[in-house]
Amino acid sequence: MKKIDLNCDMGESFGAYKLGMDEKIIQYITSANIACGWHAGDSMVMDKTVKMAVEHGVSVGAHPGYPDLIGFGRRNMDCTPDEIRNYLVYQVGALLGYCKVYGARLSHVKPHGALYLTAVVNKIVARAVAEAIVSIDSNLLYVALAGTKGEMMTRIGNEVGLNVIYEAFPDRAYTSEGNLVSRREPGAVIKEPGQVIERALRMVLEKRVIAVDGSSIPFEVDTLCVHGDTPTAVELTKGIREALEAEGVELSPM
Repeated sequence: MKKIDLNCDMGESFGAYKLGMDEKIIQYITSANIACGWHAGDSMVMDKTVKMAVEHGVSVGAHPGYPDLIGFGRRNMDCTPDEIRNYLVYQVGALLGYCKVYGARLSHVKPHGALYLTAVVNKIVARAVAEAIVSIDSNLLYVALAGTKGEMMTRIGNEVGLNVIYEAFPDRAYTSEGNLVSRREPGAVIKEPGQVIERALRMVLEKRVIAVDGSSIPFEVDTLCVHGDTPTAVELTKGIREALEAEGVELSPM
């Protein structure tokens, strides 16, 4: 039986600001990527989100980003490798504390936003991220972009001793080169549930995605990501899960 993980970026509220529909989405996912306070989230939100994941049997992962709360971690930053390593150690360490409180095992690390996309193309950043993860725990899974654009992340992750998980985004548009279309471009985020569900099925069953120019991009995928701040996120997540299960696909945590 084909297995797939369904993950969601969560815990992105901050102080009095509410973002995402975590309490509803948690019912349909198998892994949660929890913001660690620098691009989103705070101590109260981290505590609540880890506790909620444990209660629902959802795998817990860290979602560290650049120290860019105003820009939601989606702006590039010129950081040294040492800075990036320490940024990750600091954030992942904070989430590990909440995992210990609730008896959860931290399963994976997925860089957020600009840090993630920079690691796709910049080997210095990719190595700094991978070395930070392995220095914390070599058993942590390293979430990398599926397809040829994620090959550098994969190679560097393997070189430092990490197991790599390939991630695809059914609610994001892809370029013909296999990268994600910039959120600054129209149509970068796909919100229509039927279209997102169709893309998710193609990714898992056919191992490919249709790019914006109509070309077909092949890849291996271990986990699908849905974004909790999309207005139709609950409908998307529920629909993807139901469609995959109807095709005999087993939903399983990383």
